[in-house]
Amino acid sequence: MSKNILVLLHLSESEKALLERKAPSCSFVYADRKSLTAEMVQQANAIIGNPPLDMVKDSPNLEWVQLNSAGAGEYTAEGALPEGVVLTNASGAYGLAISEHMLGMLLSLYKNLHLYRDNQADSKWQYAGKAKSIQGSTALIVGLGDIGSEFAKRLKALGAYTIGIRRTNPDKPEYLDELHFMDQLENLLPRADIVSLSLPSTPLTYRIINKKTIALMKKDAVLLNVGRGTAIDTEALCDALESGRLLGAALDVTDPEPLPAGHRLWKMKNVLITPHVSGGYSLEETWNRVFKICADNLEAYVKGQELKRRVDLRAGY
Repeated sequence: MSKNILVLLHLSESEKALLERKAPSCSFVYADRKSLTAEMVQQANAIIGNPPLDMVKDSPNLEWVQLNSAGAGEYTAEGALPEGVVLTNASGAYGLAISEHMLGMLLSLYKNLHLYRDNQADSKWQYAGKAKSIQGSTALIVGLGDIGSEFAKRLKALGAYTIGIRRTNPDKPEYLDELHFMDQLENLLPRADIVSLSLPSTPLTYRIINKKTIALMKKDAVLLNVGRGTAIDTEALCDALESGRLLGAALDVTDPEPLPAGHRLWKMKNVLITPHVSGGYSLEETWNRVFKICADNLEAYVKGQELKRRVDLRAGY
């Protein structure tokens, strides 16, 4: 099957060669955001990488888009892609890196490591207060995709009681002590010492953590968010943190994003903020997983086989 494949990933020569071996009858064009032209997109039957929406929405030959991100967000909006285009993502590539990032942020808050780092910068030999333990805690993991599942496994191994929330599928994995659906969120929040969010951006997840739901949480609870910043009402969270309503928050995503200079979140001692980097390619294994997903799906595409990690455009992920 001869197809035009547009690749928007920064690949080594050996990686390019591997892709071309997967699809020997296809023509390949490699581009980055600077060199990409509308003509390249218009001629492509398949795109590997995240294309600019303004170029891709009217592409007449496009059949398949393979994202290098797990989140599909803007690509699932109505009219974003030509009708009939199959969208696949890189879900499954990021769980290792992001779950370890989450664990590091949680332990920093629990053991006051962020405060000790601040003291170090000021040359202060000073006690920063009591610590907490993951062992014996109750963790509510909201979103049980690859990221949430990997985080739940790590918390379980450290002695936490794990409660998971997902949208569908009632089969409880062994690393969860309880499994529920999203309609039980408000009933479960009062039980949780740790609340983690790894959710896509959809109308159903918009500001599920808000003034009302924060009021249901334990006063010494920690909130982590690595999905999309819009899952949290930022101002309601700030009010809760400033008033001592929560122990702390660990945020790799914010709303707005990037977080503006001068925003009150920056100065809060009980908040850890990272600039949406937990799922990047800082960990080499993450890139290796993303590339393998793309290469395997390319092989399936040219052979007319079912593509893996297909995005449900209606659900948004």
